Amino acid sequence: MITQSTSDVIISVENEYQPEYSNPENMHFMFAYRITIENNSDYTIQLMTRHWDIFDSIGEVKNVDGEGVVGQQPILAPGESHQYISGCNLKSEIGYMQGYYTMKREIDDHLFNVDIPRFNLIASFKLN
Repeated sequence: MITQSTSDVIISVENEYQPEYSNPENMHFMFAYRITIENNSDYTIQLMTRHWDIFDSIGEVKNVDGEGVVGQQPILAPGESHQYISGCNLKSEIGYMQGYYTMKREIDDHLFNVDIPRFNLIASFKLN
């Protein structure tokens, strides 16, 4: 698990190669990741948007921006956490992702970014 804290918000990431959804002969490698967002601040916050930089070892870089995560814009009171699972496909067996969430502090609508730590995407057969 990879963990990073920004502005008292902790982001933890676990990921796994998905061989059953991959097709290496067609350059399709699927990865799943689970993210936990913990609000350790003194304020209620809401996740507004996400930004991802996705790097593929074939030299491709994708930037993904959107509202919320998996169709939600969760609100987290102090001490609460939110977890979700999503996925990413690459054209090669090695890459990585990193990014940030834009959060809103409910008390004053202040927007701030929370870093998502870089995590590697490596097909399990490359680790043997």
